[in-house]
Amino acid sequence: MLEKVGVYCRLSDEDRFKVNKNDDSDSIVNQRSMCVKYAVSQGWDVVDIYSDDDFSGAGTYRPEFERLLKDCESGKINLVLCKSQSRFSRDMEVVERYLHNKFIEWGVRFVSIVDNADTNNESNKKSRQINGLMNEWYLDDLSQNIKKSLKNKREDGLFMGSFAPFGYMRSSEDKHKLVIDPIASKVVKDIFELYESGLGYYKICEHLNHSNVPTPAQYKKQSGSNFVCGCCDYQNVRWNVDTIAQILRNEVYIGTLVQGKKTSLGYKVHKSKAVPKKDWCRKENAHEPIISKETWDKVQHRLHSHECPTKTGEIHYLSKKVYCLECNKVFMRNVYNVKGETSGKRAYLQCKGARKYHICCNNKAIRIDELETILLDSINDLLDRYYDKSRLEQEYEIRKSKNTNMEEQIQILKKEKMNLDKKIEENKSYYRKLYEDKIKETIREDMFQMLSKDYLNEIELMTKRKNIIDEEIEALNKREENRKQAMDILSKYQHIDVLNKVIVDEFVDKIYIGIYNKETKQRNIEIEWNFEF
Repeated sequence: MLEKVGVYCRLSDEDRFKVNKNDDSDSIVNQRSMCVKYAVSQGWDVVDIYSDDDFSGAGTYRPEFERLLKDCESGKINLVLCKSQSRFSRDMEVVERYLHNKFIEWGVRFVSIVDNADTNNESNKKSRQINGLMNEWYLDDLSQNIKKSLKNKREDGLFMGSFAPFGYMRSSEDKHKLVIDPIASKVVKDIFELYESGLGYYKICEHLNHSNVPTPAQYKKQSGSNFVCGCCDYQNVRWNVDTIAQILRNEVYIGTLVQGKKTSLGYKVHKSKAVPKKDWCRKENAHEPIISKETWDKVQHRLHSHECPTKTGEIHYLSKKVYCLECNKVFMRNVYNVKGETSGKRAYLQCKGARKYHICCNNKAIRIDELETILLDSINDLLDRYYDKSRLEQEYEIRKSKNTNMEEQIQILKKEKMNLDKKIEENKSYYRKLYEDKIKETIREDMFQMLSKDYLNEIELMTKRKNIIDEEIEALNKREENRKQAMDILSKYQHIDVLNKVIVDEFVDKIYIGIYNKETKQRNIEIEWNFEF
């Protein structure tokens, strides 16, 4: 029977010495030459040559490999020749499926030159299976080593993504370092500034589309990037709210690289799974930031407040700021038509608990313009107090004494924590000794259980107290930061004539509205500032 040979060659690593991308690599050429010479020496007829360059030996995701299998099934070839069995596949499952199953069914013989595999020789079936198993181990080890290597590089702050995030580009000196793209970064800054000023996602998209600003996909295409967006019509693609939301939440713009959010299920499974957030690789100050930390914090605060845009697409600066003093529900904004001398539309705020859920007695609405006047006067009163030097000096002395007391409190808490650490270690030592006594049978099992329970309970209680101390220290430090923030904010302004989103977000955390008193025609209004002064 005339052997109709199909020569199969494969190389997984990209050949650096190709003249162009379509050329076969030197290694492929060597494999092909070796196999053709061997076939001629055996008097076999080489029907076709199949070459997969830059394809892994795991699985069957190789175009020429698939063509080879079809030709085997159709009877075009009845012998597959490779340099080694690993060139055919390193996957044990694939080896078993074809070499010891399908090829027998199709009447196809497999021969490899270097490791002397031959399916016509029953005596070397076990050696073929051992080779397959060793190749499988090789793939598994290689996969694990690659994962560890990638993780180490991410932890070192090296960018391991395929394409630089919008606003950045790869450094010409180190492809794993990001540098600011002056053109795209301007768009990123504009997006953050527009959102900070009170515009919603839709309004920002409208502004960018109206200004004909290229989307990230369009910009990468225009810049000559190999980035391909399969679902994009590059001629008609427009900015959308999802893109804006992703940019506003991407920590890369404050110099922080967050990588490793997904991982492959395995080298055989071409799917990925999400990695828990605690296991992400996070590296701060990995590159130059585009957005300041101050702007980032303000934007994130707004993003987490779930503010609702008005019909114009803008976010009203009192959105998610006003709450009921009685039920703590947010105040809803409504616009009504007003008749009379001041006919037209007028905006009001009303407790959601009263209007929607009917669980609150604070059902009297408040005019937004009246609340704005109260808020503006309160902010300017803060500024007047700040610039009143005599009062400022008094308050400075008060703050100074508070700072001293705060530092003393922190030191007391730290000392208590040190004592707890010492006691925890002592209890652990007692527990170890107790366990040793149990092993030596110096004490009975029931005695060990009773005594060990006491030690473990004490350790648990002291650990909980340590956690509470950490929270108390953090709260004290936060108060100190708030005081420093007050000086920074108040020193920016002298007098404010008109409120806007930036000013309100900077000064105000929440506003609480009390029940309207029909007799006095007044209501209690409390303002919680973003700082302590």
